[in-house]
Amino acid sequence: MSQLESNRPLSGIDALLARTPFFYGWAVVAIVFITMGIGVNVRTSFSLLFPAILNEYGWDRATTAAAFSIGFAVGAILAPIVGKLLEFIAPRYLLSISAILVSVGFILSTYSTEPWHFYLTLGVLMVGTGIVLTYVGQSMFLPNWFQRRRGLAVGVAFSGVGIGSIILMPLIQETISAEGWRDACWLMAGLLLIIVLPMNFFLQRKEPADIGLFPDGDAAPDKEMTRGQQTAADPVVDVEWVNTDWTLRKAVKTATFWWLALACSTALYVWYAVQVHQTKYLIEIGFSELEAASALGLVGFAGVLGQIYLGNLSDRIGREWVWSLSTAGFLLSCILLLMMEYVPSPTMMYAMVILQGGLGYGIATVFGSMPADLFQGRGYGIIFGTLSTLALVGGAVGPWLTGFFYDEGGNYHLAFYVIIAMSALSILSVWFAAPRKRRLVAGQARKRAMKAISS
Repeated sequence: MSQLESNRPLSGIDALLARTPFFYGWAVVAIVFITMGIGVNVRTSFSLLFPAILNEYGWDRATTAAAFSIGFAVGAILAPIVGKLLEFIAPRYLLSISAILVSVGFILSTYSTEPWHFYLTLGVLMVGTGIVLTYVGQSMFLPNWFQRRRGLAVGVAFSGVGIGSIILMPLIQETISAEGWRDACWLMAGLLLIIVLPMNFFLQRKEPADIGLFPDGDAAPDKEMTRGQQTAADPVVDVEWVNTDWTLRKAVKTATFWWLALACSTALYVWYAVQVHQTKYLIEIGFSELEAASALGLVGFAGVLGQIYLGNLSDRIGREWVWSLSTAGFLLSCILLLMMEYVPSPTMMYAMVILQGGLGYGIATVFGSMPADLFQGRGYGIIFGTLSTLALVGGAVGPWLTGFFYDEGGNYHLAFYVIIAMSALSILSVWFAAPRKRRLVAGQARKRAMKAISS
């Protein structure tokens, strides 16, 4: 039962937080911003640790890289479990436990001497349980805090990953180069335990109702609106759908769930396939290693701006339009990659960067908002977790199948054509999922309200 339903007096830190409703709503975004800026980037730091571990132990690449693959698989399995646990356990506890387990994974890895040691430490503990600190875990509760500004809030929060990568990745690499990979692991464990753990344990909450607040940082609903205005501005389109007490069993019986799952799975196929292979591809077609690496970094920087802008835009024009625009960014960047094989122009490379980061990374923002628009309710956590697992299947298959096509054909032509087709399928699927037919975003509802009032 929520605080709003029970009317029990707040005490301690909850009472203090409830005194600043607007500030605290955005403070939640700031907490997620910092958590993901650290949590996501230390989780993906495996790519920086990988060469140093290879050099020290001399194992083959497949044996060593299996640690990340095992962790990725564990994370996919944990996603719906975490979603179910959120029905009973506050996210601040799950986030705190995840921060501790990832830290333990980093620390224990410094004592590892066999491959299976790394499978358990950097694999299961660091990559696997770290899923709670990423887009998946945060999207299970952050959308609860916003309705009118949901896309903007998620976009700002998720942009922390890009900012964090600009700051942390050079720091981690410098530590590895100067002090060794073990010191880098201790550094990352320290950041989690000193910053992420206490910040989430003391300040994070599942939903505004927990401390007597309302979404969007409101202290109370807007009572100055007339009943007619409130009715006209109501975002609900399908009353029966919105009033459904959604559970996973009910959700999987709808075509909407599966169209949304297909949209997300194909989108992550595209995202990871391009991200993993583009640096090697750019080098092979004539760009220097520095230019190729810089392109990847610029994609992340452009993604920061793109996520914030496109998140806000999705609150005004609808999730389907922004999803389509973002996915089209990947589609067009893939076409440019194909063209650059014949015309390796720096101008085309930077255009590809802008399309991929500035547009393509907007997928993350809508992915964090759209399921909440459709399946709000007590079962949302496990529903989103299941959707995430299905999406991660696409993310896992994309890089592997792209590499397979290259090995078989000796080039990326077929792989890029498949990526283009997957992009188109993702766009088509999101329109069949049709969130707008269940609940409008704030901009659409406001436009409908103005029409109703003027008439």
